[in-house]
Amino acid sequence: MAKPNVINKGELIHFAKQCLVDSGIEKFTLRAVAEKAGVTQGTVYYHFRTKEQILVDIVQDICESSWEEISQVNEGIIKQSLQSAKSRCREDSFFHKLFFSLMVAGFNNPKIKDHLGDILINENMALSENLKKVWSKSPVDGVSDDTWGILFNAIADGLAIQALLNRKFSVDKVYEELEYLFEGFTSMHAEEDNR
Repeated sequence: MAKPNVINKGELIHFAKQCLVDSGIEKFTLRAVAEKAGVTQGTVYYHFRTKEQILVDIVQDICESSWEEISQVNEGIIKQSLQSAKSRCREDSFFHKLFFSLMVAGFNNPKIKDHLGDILINENMALSENLKKVWSKSPVDGVSDDTWGILFNAIADGLAIQALLNRKFSVDKVYEELEYLFEGFTSMHAEEDNR
């Protein structure tokens, strides 16, 4: 029996994520979300007009949850950020399959494009704000905190593409070396501060 229409958008996103994990993006439907949540399709359509809208909201929810968790960390924020990115960087990552599928759809759909663009802007800002906790100033003169945030976000997304398309891609090795790179920037910055 269907639940009364007393379910919020966040709960539907939770059930939609379960559907994605259970069935994959290829078999994802709003009907499956309704069945998983025990509500009518009308309830799902009340909150989400299209399949693409719920998928974009899932991406946004995952990103916001991740950045909220990371922003609570006071020490080791770079390590925590890398661990978060690495956890979504696998050959079978439904998050990145979803994100990149929506990105392609966004080339022809301005609403999806704008929504994903806003998500990227928020991620870039979260990264640059977190870097400010580690670096009192940029480790490279002429490169702003905002640009560092964009670069690190692009690196994480680029590595995800590598993991999705290259079966021989060594996620562990690359992220380990990426951590060394960030530690190098941080220690380089600390040495300059001590001069």
